[in-house]
Amino acid sequence: MTPIEALEGVTSARFHQEIIPAARPVILRGLVRDWPIVEAGRRSPEALRDYLMGFDAGGPAPILEGPPEIAGRFFYDAAMNGFNFRKGTAGLAQVFETLLAHAGDERPPALALQSLPVRGGLPGLEADNPMPLLNNAIEPRIWLGNRVIVAAHHDPTENIACVAAGRRRFTLFPPEQVANLYMGPFEMTPAGVAISMVDFDAPDRAAHPRFAEAEAAALVADLEPGDAIYIPYLWWHHVRSLDPVNLLVNYWWTPPAPGRGGPQEALFHAMVAIKALPEPHRRAWKAMFDHYVFELDGPAAEHLPPKRRGVLGELTPQMLRDVRTAIARSLAR
Repeated sequence: MTPIEALEGVTSARFHQEIIPAARPVILRGLVRDWPIVEAGRRSPEALRDYLMGFDAGGPAPILEGPPEIAGRFFYDAAMNGFNFRKGTAGLAQVFETLLAHAGDERPPALALQSLPVRGGLPGLEADNPMPLLNNAIEPRIWLGNRVIVAAHHDPTENIACVAAGRRRFTLFPPEQVANLYMGPFEMTPAGVAISMVDFDAPDRAAHPRFAEAEAAALVADLEPGDAIYIPYLWWHHVRSLDPVNLLVNYWWTPPAPGRGGPQEALFHAMVAIKALPEPHRRAWKAMFDHYVFELDGPAAEHLPPKRRGVLGELTPQMLRDVRTAIARSLAR
C-alpha cells in the first residue's frame, strides 16, 4: 500500500487554497501537538481521563460494545440479521472505568464512545484545544475507545481527524474503488453509513476477488498523538485503533451549497428509476448523465444564449422551486 503524503507546518491558507481543491488525503504531522488534551494523553490514560472529566457535562454518550471474540471489529452477525455488538449509552466516567479496567487484557471487550458533540457534552474543551485550520462554525466530535476496528466507509463531508491519544492506522481508498470494496446494504448499517464487507485482516479472496484492486489503490498511514489527517469528501476510510486507550477529535463539514437537495437522495432515486431498465436504456441514460450532470463533454449548454438555458443554466430561486415541484409531482405518481 502507498503511504499517504505527510506535511508539516500547513497554514490555513494553504489548506484551503491547495489541499482541499486537490481532493487527495494528506497527513498533517504535528498539527495539534500543542493541544492540552494531547499532552494529557501523552502522560497516561488516567491523566487523559482526569483532563476530560474536567469538562464533562454529565450526559449520556452513544457507545458500541462487543465481546472479546469480535477482536474489536464492529460488524454484522453471521446471518446478517443484526450486529456482533450492541448499541447503548454511557457516561464518560463509566467509559473510562471500563477502558482502564481492561487496558491490560490481551483480548478486551470492544468498547467505543462514538461521535460525541463537544459543545454539548464537553463544554469548554473546544476553546482549550482550538483547531487552527477551520472556522469556529464547525463543531468537533470525540471518539474514545480501545483497540477497535471501523470498517471501510465514506462520509458525504470533508473531514479532519485529529489523533489526541493512542495511535491509529488509516487506510484510504478513492471513491472510484466502490466496486472493489464490496459494500454492504444501505438500509441496515452499524453506524448509519454502508460499510465494506471485506475483513481486511483475512480477506475472503473467493468471495471478494476484486479487493486486490482496491489494495493496489490503497493509501495508508499510522498517526501518532498530535497528528491529523485530511479525508476528502466521499473517500473510503478504514480505521484501526492500535492502543488500549485511543481518543480522536474530528471535524465534519460540507462546502456551501445552493440548497438543491441531497446527492444521495438523487442516487437512490436513480437506482429505483433506472437500474431495472433494459440494458440499452440504461446505457442511453448513462450517456445523458455523463453529458448533462457530469458534463464530460464540457458545459452542456454553452451553445445556447444564457437567457435560454433553463435548467441547464443558472437556476433562479423561482426556477429551482418549479423544478422541485415537478420532481415532487413525478415522485407522487
